[in-house]
Amino acid sequence: MTGGALRILVVDDHAVVRAGLRALLEGEPGFDVIAETADGRDAVRLAQRLRPDVVLMDLRLSDATAPDGVFGGIEATRRITAAVPGARVVVLTSYSGRGDVVRAVEAGARGYVLKAGPPEELFRAVRAAAAGGMGLAPEVAARLVGRTADPGPGLSERETEVLRLLAQGRSNRAIASALFLTEATVKTHLVRIYRKLGTENRAGTVSEAVRLGLLELDAG
Repeated sequence: MTGGALRILVVDDHAVVRAGLRALLEGEPGFDVIAETADGRDAVRLAQRLRPDVVLMDLRLSDATAPDGVFGGIEATRRITAAVPGARVVVLTSYSGRGDVVRAVEAGARGYVLKAGPPEELFRAVRAAAAGGMGLAPEVAARLVGRTADPGPGLSERETEVLRLLAQGRSNRAIASALFLTEATVKTHLVRIYRKLGTENRAGTVSEAVRLGLLELDAG
C-alpha cells in the first residue's frame, strides 16, 4: 500500500467507464487507482508488475487479437489470482446471471458488484476483498442458497445452514441471531466447516463451497 491506501487496478474496455471509476474511487478516502486497462492480457501483466491490492474487473472484455476474439474477465481473473496471490479481484459488471457469478467465484474472485448499484456497495466490496473477505452485492448475496439435500463432505444440516448465511455476508453475530445460537457455537461450526472443506477463512470457504456445488444461486 501507498500511505496506507488500497492500490487498485481498474479493468474495463470502455474508456468512459474507466474514467468514471477512477474519479469515483480516487474521491473515496483510502483508495489509490494505480493503473487502468481495457485488455485482459494487459491486466494480467499489470497485476504481475504492479502487485495491486485489488483488481476491479469487468466480465466482458473484447480483444480482437485473441483467437476467439475475446479474452474475458473470467479468464483474466483466473490468471491473476494464480499469478498474483495477494491481489484480490472484485468483479464489477452489469450481469447478475447465475452462471456468471459462479464462474467468477470459481475463478477466484473475492467480490461481485453490479454497475447499477450505489457507489457504497462498490466501496464495501473493495474493502471486504482487500481484508480477505467476500464482497458481494446484496442482490447476489441474497440469492446464494445452501443445498441441504446434498450436504457435501460430511457437513451437518446445521453446518449447511451456517454456510448458507456465511455466503450471504452475515457476521457471526447475525448468523447466531438467525439460527438462535450463541456466537461461540457459530464459531465452533465455522471451525468444523473450515476443516471439512480444507479452507482457512470466510472468503475461501464460500469459493470452495461454490466450486463443490454446496452453494448455488437461486434461479429466482
